[in-house]
Amino acid sequence: MAIPIAVLDCDLLLYGRGHRTLDRFKLEDVTDEYLVSTYGFPRQFIYYLVGLLGASLSRPTQRSRAISPETQILAALGFYTSGSFQTRMGDAIGISQASMSRCVANVTEALVERASQFIHFPEDEATIQSLKDDFYGLAGMPGVLGVVDCTHVAIKAPNAEDLSYVNRKGLHSLNCLMVCDARGVLLSAETHWPGSLPDCMVLQQAALTTRFETELHKNGWLLGDSSFFLRTWLMTPLHIPETPAEYRYNMAHSATHNVIERTFRTIRSRFRCLDGSKGTLQYSPEKSSHIILACCVLHNISLEHGLDVWSSPATGHMEQPEEEYEQMESLDSEACRVRQELLLTHFS
Repeated sequence: MAIPIAVLDCDLLLYGRGHRTLDRFKLEDVTDEYLVSTYGFPRQFIYYLVGLLGASLSRPTQRSRAISPETQILAALGFYTSGSFQTRMGDAIGISQASMSRCVANVTEALVERASQFIHFPEDEATIQSLKDDFYGLAGMPGVLGVVDCTHVAIKAPNAEDLSYVNRKGLHSLNCLMVCDARGVLLSAETHWPGSLPDCMVLQQAALTTRFETELHKNGWLLGDSSFFLRTWLMTPLHIPETPAEYRYNMAHSATHNVIERTFRTIRSRFRCLDGSKGTLQYSPEKSSHIILACCVLHNISLEHGLDVWSSPATGHMEQPEEEYEQMESLDSEACRVRQELLLTHFS
């Protein structure tokens, strides 16, 4: 009796049964220019990812066909950098769209497992001092350990229609809290916060706050904009500067904090799945959070490999929802004292 063709998987039609590796696409058969234009990264970077993730992507599977780590990585990079599961991309590497989706899930999981390896604050004194020196060289702001801000990434409405993910613009999103250094390297990335939470509430509940309040705020601080409240370890701009010193402080603060805004633009430009130009991430909040974090890991790895050219602003429609700021700095008198001492010591 004939088997209806509709029940057969595309990969099965192409390759037949038996445990084998799908390796129709060969990196050595194409140019670097093609790899960069199609997958966003050059050959040597992709080879590095194969070495880094290969063991995780070669895990035993119950499926009859094993897709090679190389092909899985190309499929995931194609999605991250284009923002869509394009049939022609799957055809180019010899897999179906369903397999493309599985590859993205596998590579995303493997990258998230390594997030702490690539996204972390330095711990040794020499590297911390170098971090401060790099920031000081930007605009003369001393003691800066990182710049912090939030950015929203659009996601599809959760199945439960959870209103906690609806942001101020009426769109479903995740509010992602990130910290970067003077080069745009991410030092912290919390990508799971619901879009309805304002930035100040995200920071209040974040693991970042717990860490800084217990161990990292000595002899240094983060810089945050006016969406955050002033803390002893988080310097914000003055709401209404009056003296020359206060103006100089605000100017140095703004010039230094601009690094993370450029970093957000770079990440969105490189990973178009996050910029909204191809629509929202079509996953649950948890899976979307993992995809964002995986892109953050790739961002840091790319900087390690010298791919650190600042990119032009992304063209997607998803913008940062405007926050209504409420000045409550006076509630933390110690934080006000720290900032005032900074003003007197370095900007007077």
